[in-house]
Amino acid sequence: MEELRTTHSSMSSGRNSHAGLADATHIVPSLLSIAKSTRAFLTLVLSEIDLHPGQDQLLHRLEPESPVSVSALADQLAVRPSTVSKMLDRLIEKRLVVRAASNRDARRTMVMLTEEGEEAKRSVKLIWDRLEAELVASLNRDEVAKVTSALDQVDDLLSAKLRRLR
Repeated sequence: MEELRTTHSSMSSGRNSHAGLADATHIVPSLLSIAKSTRAFLTLVLSEIDLHPGQDQLLHRLEPESPVSVSALADQLAVRPSTVSKMLDRLIEKRLVVRAASNRDARRTMVMLTEEGEEAKRSVKLIWDRLEAELVASLNRDEVAKVTSALDQVDDLLSAKLRRLR
């Protein structure tokens, strides 16, 4: 608790325990705002193709003719297998994916894209590309590289912490 107070007081006084770094007190609010705006945007545009946020990420992880286990999908998406199963139930209803037992181990459930799922995945890619183009339109290549690198670092850090907590 004392460490938390010290860190917080040094940040609020303009000092930072990491020499050379700017005041980091705006990172979490910025990330929350970005996540909220991104989810709201994706909710609107994904509804045009009858998908919900999260389903786009799951479809993105699947390749035609390449079955993937539910547990591998859960790891890739940093969610619980039960969450993936619920998402799959909805995607199966839409005939975008199929679920089957593994040929090697009948206890493992495998998932694969259908032809309709491949088309939905292409539509998702177009939506993501459109958002990406809009986001980088006002940035130069160096700025895009720096933002991407920083976001990848934050994503890796948070994903690792999340995996340890689950």
